[in-house]
Amino acid sequence: MFANATVYFEFDKSNLTSKSIQTLKSAVNALNENSSIKISLAGHADERGTREYNLALGQRRAETVADYFVLNGISSSRITVKSYGEERPKEFGQNEESFAKNRRVEIN
Repeated sequence: MFANATVYFEFDKSNLTSKSIQTLKSAVNALNENSSIKISLAGHADERGTREYNLALGQRRAETVADYFVLNGISSSRITVKSYGEERPKEFGQNEESFAKNRRVEIN
């Protein structure tokens, strides 16, 4: 069964890290094992930057993850992409540890 996963990003970036790719490989395997599963990708950013910028950054991050899935054989019809920007923080705080936890794409 597919378990929810989270992919984290570096500050002001939307490219995948090697750790992110490992997470995504596991998700691709789970999706290939059950072709009826559809996923939603929720892009997030930390609070630094304007609301509009962070919505766009969250969107780029979610689209990067979607592109990875499609390049690895998952049909785009199984993927929904949405950005929440800074609106739904995972962690509240004004330090790098908190910011890092908010720079993410949640796979559900």
